[in-house]
Amino acid sequence: MSEDAAGTGEAERYADPAENPYVLDPPTDFEPVENLSESAAEAQAEQLREAIREHDYRYYVEAEPIVSDSTYDALFERLRDLEDAFDLRTSDSPTQRVGGAPVDELESVEHAAAMLSIDQTTDAADVHEFDERVRRELDESGFDPEAVEYVCEPKFDGLSIEVVYEDGEYVRAATRGDGTTGDDVTEQVRTIRSVPQRLRGDPDRLPSFLAVRGEVYMPREAFAEYNKELQERGEEPFANPRNAAAGTLRQLDPDVVAERPLDVFFFDVLAWEDGSDSELARPKSQFEALSTIESLGLRRNDRIELTGEIEDAIAYRNRLQEVRDDLDYEIDGTVIKVNDLDAREALGTTSRSYRWAFAYKFPPRTETTTVEDVVIQVGRTGRLTPVALLEPVDVGGVTVSRATLHNPAEIETLNVNVGDVVRIYRAGDVIPYVPAVVEKRSEGAFEFPERCPVCDSPVERDGPIAYCTGGLGCPAQLERAVEHWARRDALDIEGLGPETVTQLREAGLVESLADLYRLDREALAELEGWGETSAENLLEQLEATTEPPLPDFLAALGIPDVGATTARNLAEHFGTLDALLSASEEELRSVDDVGETVAAEIREFLDGERNRETIAELRDLGVDPKPYGETGAAGGTELEDVTIVFTGSLSVPRGEAEDLVERHGGSATGSVSGNTDYLVIGESPGTSKRRDAEAHGVETIDEEAFEGLLAERGIEWPPK
Repeated sequence: MSEDAAGTGEAERYADPAENPYVLDPPTDFEPVENLSESAAEAQAEQLREAIREHDYRYYVEAEPIVSDSTYDALFERLRDLEDAFDLRTSDSPTQRVGGAPVDELESVEHAAAMLSIDQTTDAADVHEFDERVRRELDESGFDPEAVEYVCEPKFDGLSIEVVYEDGEYVRAATRGDGTTGDDVTEQVRTIRSVPQRLRGDPDRLPSFLAVRGEVYMPREAFAEYNKELQERGEEPFANPRNAAAGTLRQLDPDVVAERPLDVFFFDVLAWEDGSDSELARPKSQFEALSTIESLGLRRNDRIELTGEIEDAIAYRNRLQEVRDDLDYEIDGTVIKVNDLDAREALGTTSRSYRWAFAYKFPPRTETTTVEDVVIQVGRTGRLTPVALLEPVDVGGVTVSRATLHNPAEIETLNVNVGDVVRIYRAGDVIPYVPAVVEKRSEGAFEFPERCPVCDSPVERDGPIAYCTGGLGCPAQLERAVEHWARRDALDIEGLGPETVTQLREAGLVESLADLYRLDREALAELEGWGETSAENLLEQLEATTEPPLPDFLAALGIPDVGATTARNLAEHFGTLDALLSASEEELRSVDDVGETVAAEIREFLDGERNRETIAELRDLGVDPKPYGETGAAGGTELEDVTIVFTGSLSVPRGEAEDLVERHGGSATGSVSGNTDYLVIGESPGTSKRRDAEAHGVETIDEEAFEGLLAERGIEWPPK
């Protein structure tokens, strides 16, 4: 039986084209916002939300858009304008998925149900053994072994996640982690367009609680394009789509995630609780579950088959192997699942894996060739990555001429050098790697350079990794440093994005961070695509950053592991830049959120000769951060001597809440300690901070109680 048999017919849409004017041939010549009454704006905003959800579903899930990109953009901008002008934003509005406030750590959350592993093999005999065991054990449990059916699905090579909906509304997402708890990536996953903020259908008739399992991935074509952009910016490309997806989802800044082309397939129901008026019954089989997932607006894969014989499942895997290179997503095999959910319950699980599922994987694709040279690439963080240049060889239908050697420790372990014959492994990897030397033809291992090949600064080792110590003075790291300097959570310089930074570098106008403040209006105006107005705008933006708040300045420098919260804690503790520059590691360790490792990294960065020179140059050019002051950035004292930690989602971005506390003389830190006065718990909180609060006897309060605490001190919540 093919996947088509799982169809459920026309499901309820987000927006009815007969009733909503913004679905089919929508108008985009809107009346000025200021001419609308509040009630008219509210009604139009709700219609736009419904229509945009429908367009998102048709584009990202059904792959059948019904409006042009420009029309969609016009509808989206209109909704944003209405929400801004009349304060109409809702938590599930499409406008709220395009990023969010950065976090300083990924907190742990418990899964609604265990997310276990699946036993796997590349041997068909093991698949037959799985089938025999399933039928034998089901027979012993009173099931008809002849009635066993299997659902066959692609085995995606991405990152497994749990997504939770309550009354049809998106509330949480977490990585698989150890199967019981995972990293809270709610805001990161919110930015993925194929993850609906609201399920299709009347919320009263949907499950009151639904947890589904999916796989986040980066489409191959989008991955290739994104890697090309990274290389053009002088940054390290990702080795493969899986690494790209996993690395992106663990980004602490949702804005960064929103810029990257992630997608998702959903394939299992983990937990289900009926609503009070629910008309949707919990699925009784995996095949039915996939249909239900789709009817709710969740994207599922279209290459699914229901089979009655294990030989059919093996044949499915073999057919899938033949077309894997034609797919726009990476797969490494097939997952075979018992269809009947009651039968699954009877089969149960082991401590680590499901006994009702089995993965029949594809064989890895390898070949042998000769290393012709080894080159060293310098990444955005100064990391040095060795790359083997190979005699071109065909690996699984792809000509391979380069392979990563990861780091100097890997070179030493492999004992690889120019001239050696090596095995190349490319199990779906866009950048293959070398797992072994098969014929040693050289003397010893490749000798890793002791100086940076770009700026000639000394190379230092941190465990297996090598780094250029040039810091802000290394051209290979400069563009990324400038982009970081201009980020919203740093100095927030509008118009200084990656393309502009590259253009300034190529024109020879910016060869150090300090050169930003030497830019000349006439030279800028002569650049392609520029003029007097754009040059003046950038210079005004830069001028506005010459006396930045100390926390923003520290965050902008790009010190390893120093995000917005740690920068604020450093600024509060030391007060001035000079005090921080002269601080010892021991003094650094006394700052909240700064442990032994981070203190050493801060001290190493500040001791770097070129970093010191860059900071001195900036100060000579008038870029000198204002002292933090004893009572916070704005001098308020209402929360003096009060230390607050936040966890979970609040009605405003966490960064705004922390800024409010700091403006009124309090301290907002990222971790709970004995010095913490209150832990404020929002929606979908993590578990680690709550455990720490209990251990330290710290009072926990919800957002309503926090609002009351502020009101007692004359502070308005939420902040304006």
